[in-house]
Amino acid sequence: MKKNYYSYVQTFRLSFFQGLVLLGTAFVPNVVQASVGLTAIKYEKKISVSITGTIIGEKKEPVVGATIMVKGTKQGVITDLSGHFKIEVTDPNSTLVISSVGYVTKEVTLSGRTSLTIELLEDVDALEEVVVTGVFDKRSRMESSVAISVLNTRQIQMQAPLSAADLLKNISGVFVNSAPGEIRNTVTSRGVTTGGIDGSSGYYYVSMQEDGLPVFNGTFGTFGPDYFLRSDITIGKLEAVKGGTASILGNNAPGGIFNYVSKTGGTEFAGEVRGKYGLEGNGINPYYRFEANFGGPLSKDKTLTYNIGGFWRQNDGARYPGYPMNEGGQVKANVVKHFKNSSVKFYAKYLNDRNTWFEYLPTVGFTNPQLVPGFEQTNSVMIPPVTAEYTINDTGEKQTFDSRDKIHSKELSFSLNYDLHFGKGWTFENKFKYSDKSSFWNATSVPYPIAVDNVIFYGLNNLAGKFGTYDFNDLATGRNLLKVNQGLNFVNGVPAGIKFSVLNGSLPGANASPNSLIFNPLVVFDNKGNEFIENATLSRKINHMSFTGGIFYSVSDISRKNPSGVGTMYNQMTSPRISPTAITYTDAKGVVYQVTNPDGITGGMGRSVATSIFNVTQNQLATFFGHNWEISPKLNLDWGVRYETIRVKGTNQIATQFAATDGGTDKNPLTLYDNYSAKITKKYSYDKPIETFSFSGGLNYRFNDGLAIYGRYSQGSKSPDLSMFLNVSATADERFINPIAQKIQQVEAGIKLKKGNASLFITPFYSLLSNVPQQVQGQETADVSTLYVTPVVYNKYQTQGIEFESNYAFTKKFSVRAVATFQKSVALDYGTWDLGANGNADDKVVYYSGNETDNNARVILRVSPSYTTGKLFASIDWSYMGSRMANVANTFKLPSFNQSNLNVGYTVNKNISLQANINNLFNQNGVMSWSAPGSFPASLNTQGFTKANLEANPNAVYYTLSLPPRAYFLTLSYKF
Repeated sequence: MKKNYYSYVQTFRLSFFQGLVLLGTAFVPNVVQASVGLTAIKYEKKISVSITGTIIGEKKEPVVGATIMVKGTKQGVITDLSGHFKIEVTDPNSTLVISSVGYVTKEVTLSGRTSLTIELLEDVDALEEVVVTGVFDKRSRMESSVAISVLNTRQIQMQAPLSAADLLKNISGVFVNSAPGEIRNTVTSRGVTTGGIDGSSGYYYVSMQEDGLPVFNGTFGTFGPDYFLRSDITIGKLEAVKGGTASILGNNAPGGIFNYVSKTGGTEFAGEVRGKYGLEGNGINPYYRFEANFGGPLSKDKTLTYNIGGFWRQNDGARYPGYPMNEGGQVKANVVKHFKNSSVKFYAKYLNDRNTWFEYLPTVGFTNPQLVPGFEQTNSVMIPPVTAEYTINDTGEKQTFDSRDKIHSKELSFSLNYDLHFGKGWTFENKFKYSDKSSFWNATSVPYPIAVDNVIFYGLNNLAGKFGTYDFNDLATGRNLLKVNQGLNFVNGVPAGIKFSVLNGSLPGANASPNSLIFNPLVVFDNKGNEFIENATLSRKINHMSFTGGIFYSVSDISRKNPSGVGTMYNQMTSPRISPTAITYTDAKGVVYQVTNPDGITGGMGRSVATSIFNVTQNQLATFFGHNWEISPKLNLDWGVRYETIRVKGTNQIATQFAATDGGTDKNPLTLYDNYSAKITKKYSYDKPIETFSFSGGLNYRFNDGLAIYGRYSQGSKSPDLSMFLNVSATADERFINPIAQKIQQVEAGIKLKKGNASLFITPFYSLLSNVPQQVQGQETADVSTLYVTPVVYNKYQTQGIEFESNYAFTKKFSVRAVATFQKSVALDYGTWDLGANGNADDKVVYYSGNETDNNARVILRVSPSYTTGKLFASIDWSYMGSRMANVANTFKLPSFNQSNLNVGYTVNKNISLQANINNLFNQNGVMSWSAPGSFPASLNTQGFTKANLEANPNAVYYTLSLPPRAYFLTLSYKF
């Protein structure tokens, strides 16, 4: 009965939604025409007057994207790339309200004028700027009971961000780890995080959006939003909401919403091109980038406009692996049609980009981390240039791994946004997007040292028990580096396990890990996803109230092929890049076997590779309601609720690898690298729903134009992403598919101050995060190459703190912007697995309840003084990251550090400008991430590294990922 009722409710919701969408889609052209017609009837006795104008700043530069509204109405337009606008009014004495990010809002009464040039004064903080992200209706920051931050075009343009997430370092309350590079970043808001440092879950609690819709909704460990999100010249502004209404207006993202808003075309043609050249890796590795953006009218009446732009770049990166770290780009375009009371926007995007990320380097010293002698911050441990052909299971289908292809991400997406104002306060707004995305991994993972005089190395390569001599040779020269003998270990004349003896030679990097090579498995994920997203809202404004009801619906179809065992390279720890090794095995009879192929891979050469196949569909349906009540001109109340259902249905086909008995692909039993076959052996199906309810309410009191306060309580939810389902690959794992939503309670208060040239935004906050899952991966006893996953332990975190955002203009030329976060995060209830020896017989849960959480700095600061004189602009972004606990066991702290970025710009004339940026000006070495001491796989278990382990070996070598070394950039821009 329960199942029938649930099915009935689901059917009703879906039918209602589909009906609404179809009705809206069919109704749009007629409603637009009707809207225009009704307007004409209403004002048939009045004369429409066309008003044209230009919005400029204090330096007479055009203000792009400024909003011009007719006061007392919802009628408005925005300026184009030349600062021009055109708007129709029915009253020649109407008042226009002009606002733009970074400028003081200004009101201008027409008094019969039809042509205007309006100058806006720069605002130290755009508290009056109208925002659309995280609010139930369009409001200014002074009127909103939510913490909203905005970065405008100029603020974005003056920086040289490493990634799209890098821009969020300018937002208070936000922690960003962009040290990996352009992708696999980590973004958390106000301590709402599981504390981890793994880029695979870097956006777990937040929603990264483009033009108000998620970049991608069906995310999992190797398919996150930053594979498809880039910051370039097409970005008009960035709106950030932390906590608060994100629980209601975000898609399963209670931590925050970060919305990258694209530029749109204006009523006059205008454009800009930029060329950038840089040197990364402390002035060693080249960087090339080209960007362009232009737009203008497409119709004579200039109500139809377009904008198109994008970028291409190629760079070797801060740690050059032997091929470019990033190469590719994107093109974005939109067309907007403005009606009297409505607008329609069509958007398209094509991205084709290849990226990889920086990995960890061997380090010593837990209080003052330093790289092991012989290693530099510009060294790379990424896999060298290599290709490997293999066969998928027993299908005969061929695939090729190519490290130079890196993570190859593609996206083709289309969206249609329209808003209709019916009159009498009614507004319907709809956002639709369809996207087709793919991300094909040709990468490595866990490139840590692995000892070749240890059973783990031999177990991973099915060599345990194959007694004889193993030779490790330099692949390029053939020179022998090391000989190791594998034989029986005798105790009192009785065999007692296996013994490994180094016969002669040594391997590079002995000071990091003796007798070790860098473990570089060839990692392949063939991820594909197509997604439909619909977000529709219907609102009504009555007197001093507004009511908003909406539906968010998405369908994400995911397919994933995961070849496991394509091969592994065991590379020498040489500088500045690792180098390939050839490995042979000679048995007791003197027969020589080739462990690695001619390219130094324990695989490839067409061998059959166990390839598991996953097909998953995620349906997400949310209904939400918001009420905004202007109780008085000073007091405003808003509250909202969200009911969300996520249903995941899928099939996992699990493949198993077998030893070939016929010599493998080449039929030669002496070439071990291809002596395998594989086929699908298991199949799991699942259909799991999860329902959540969220609430948020806030009050804002505005004493005057310079002082407002607010308070808000929110209770949000976070359902697991698709990683829970895609990680199922063994019988023992199947029982772990038990999706439980995390609960997040948040309380915040704020005071917003503005007086003269100063503004200050202060926000104390508190969050309680419950039902956070914790699992650990272990090795089986009999076969160390076989891994297993422990059952889930659920934990609870608490964070409290205060954030500041301020601006102060000392003079017209000199101003300072600063953001700061002070917080403390505690694991109220926390348990993790101590695995002990191989196998799960001695596994146990150890508790660290009451300890500080990891990767949550108590202090995060960013101070940006800027100076402008004539044609010259200069600023410094100084950042400080306080010390952070390395793990919840509080074994040691990652030390604090600071970083400075220098930005200088010079305007040659109205068309040409130059800009120079130096990132990490003083070449600071700040540790952002770390891995535990020991070789693979012990290095993966950071939570298992205890104070007792540290005391036993305080000089142990561990692994860190630091800030990229100093980088120089020079940009030439031409506007037309």
